[in-house]
Amino acid sequence: MDYSYLNEILILFAVAVGVVILCLRLNIPAILGYLTVGVVVGPYGLALIHDTEHTRELAEFGVVFLLFTIGLEFSLPQLIRMKSSVLGLGGTQVLFSTAITAGIATYLGLPLSSAILLGGIIAMSSTALVIRQLTDQAELHTRHGRNAVGILLFQDVMVIPFLILAAMLSGATEDTPMNALLMATGKGILALAVIFAVGHWLLPPLFRGVAKHRSAELFTLTALLVAISAAWLTSQLGLSLALGAFVAGMMLGETEFRHQIEAEIRPFRDILLALFFITIGMLFNVKLLPEIWFWVLLLVAGLVLLKAILITALCRLFKWDSAVSLRTGLVLAHGGEFGFAILTLALASDIFPSNYGQIVLAALLISMAVTPFLIRYNGLLAKKILPDATALSRHAIEEQAIDTTHGVENHVIICGYGRIGQNIARILESEKIPYVAMDLDPTLVQNAIKAKEPVTYGDSANLHLLEAVGLMKAAALVISVDDFNIALKIIHKVRQVNISIPILVRTADDAHLEALQKAGATEIIPETMEASLMISSHLLLMLKIPVSRVLHKIRTIRKNRYTVLHQLFPGEDATTILSSGGEIEQLRAIELPEGLAVAGQRIANLKLDQLNVCISVLQHKDQRIPDPSPDTVIFSGDVLTLYGTPSALDKAESYLYSIRS
Repeated sequence: MDYSYLNEILILFAVAVGVVILCLRLNIPAILGYLTVGVVVGPYGLALIHDTEHTRELAEFGVVFLLFTIGLEFSLPQLIRMKSSVLGLGGTQVLFSTAITAGIATYLGLPLSSAILLGGIIAMSSTALVIRQLTDQAELHTRHGRNAVGILLFQDVMVIPFLILAAMLSGATEDTPMNALLMATGKGILALAVIFAVGHWLLPPLFRGVAKHRSAELFTLTALLVAISAAWLTSQLGLSLALGAFVAGMMLGETEFRHQIEAEIRPFRDILLALFFITIGMLFNVKLLPEIWFWVLLLVAGLVLLKAILITALCRLFKWDSAVSLRTGLVLAHGGEFGFAILTLALASDIFPSNYGQIVLAALLISMAVTPFLIRYNGLLAKKILPDATALSRHAIEEQAIDTTHGVENHVIICGYGRIGQNIARILESEKIPYVAMDLDPTLVQNAIKAKEPVTYGDSANLHLLEAVGLMKAAALVISVDDFNIALKIIHKVRQVNISIPILVRTADDAHLEALQKAGATEIIPETMEASLMISSHLLLMLKIPVSRVLHKIRTIRKNRYTVLHQLFPGEDATTILSSGGEIEQLRAIELPEGLAVAGQRIANLKLDQLNVCISVLQHKDQRIPDPSPDTVIFSGDVLTLYGTPSALDKAESYLYSIRS
């Protein structure tokens, strides 16, 4: 039996691990490493892999899962609100990029149909790269981030007609262009109708039923099944795999399961996306570079400048200020994975001359290699290129913030005005405590301003904006956003200028508790921990435990940073936390048999704290002793419930059993 494809994947992962480690140490984007790996190990490099077909087919699912998770972020009502970005900006960008590129290509001697196809390739930007980078930088929901996502979504949809054109030029279909496009449109409407119907009526009850079983394995399998089924449906109708996955994700984005689904899908998405970028690198014939380098650099410069200038101009046309427009243009000034998909089909069908195809491929690769830096420093570049416009844009937002907080002091700043932020505001208002809130959802902010609420639009991680809403005069700051990276960024910014203001942070769980504490958070409120405390306190009161005793217990648990609630026995779906060493802390019960020298000794003499282990519970005969004191004596037959990381618990168990009388 031939396992050559397994050898190929093994080589890819082995090389990729080493390159990604190097990228992390050099603090450069991992995507650059993946592209480099593809060039090096591919058939035109060291030729460690000759056939990329198996890996390319597998890697396509990385894009499928990416679009699925993007869909989770954008529900249907939100997408409708973004119609200006999607249809307006996205439509005009694809139209003008294609037209300008086709005009230049025709002038250089390329047939019109091939020139239009080349225009479609150049018009595409990388959804995978942009979404990932903007998310890591906490810029996905900024003004330029939303514009970029809207344009990318339209580009992803427009892949379909360009793929149809490529198939026609290759002779794979005998239909006329109009018939093919009409057929694709009809199939698309049918596919979307089916997915919307299933998503609206079947998916929510399906996931509620799955959640009742409390099986992480079943939940993950169901999420994968939904994503792949939607992709299969659109594929069977001759459309993009990714389109079906996006719509399915969008329907699930309206349910309460979207965060859990995203968490389950993310590992598969990241691994397969890595494979995708590696297979793209494999297509490049590096041996031709000495012959074509001039045209490659010329096309790279033209591609980046054309898209940056064009998108900036279109954003200005749609009434965005110059700074936001330029940042949107910088974020999208590159080639994309769907451009590679069109180009791959064109190269396989000899639609372009071989050298032309390699020039375009090399230009796309280099543009994507440069893009992580353009995205990472888009704000700094905009400030350098348009200092006055950037200052004016920032000044306009800050002016609105200053107006919102005019004459207010000893107020509370609320970062994030979603459901939790609004609930906090209502309670503060009932106590006549002044507050000001910030959010990046323009519709939400507009509605709040109409209601005369002290809410302003802006990025809470912007130090200038925080100072504009009175950071130095505020009584406290509350971070109610549910994104850890954004929360961490805000804390770091605030602590640069104000070390005394109390900072309260809302977080979904306590996985990042230690990181937030080190950053300077005064209080961290993990939702899972607080839910446990509230249920427990109500239960104790119902059981006639005195109120003062219940309050004392709750305060003690909070004071000790929920330590007692972290102590859980491991299970398939146990809710445990990560320690600073990266291991999951847990409980382990150890029974002390006869013959151990530890029998008759005080707990203090065991010195388990030196092994980073503590005794949570001591079971002596029928007596259960929680948090036993250091002077407690242990005996043979006792059961010690130890708490620590698995490696520390292993050492403690070996230590206890090794001491014999």
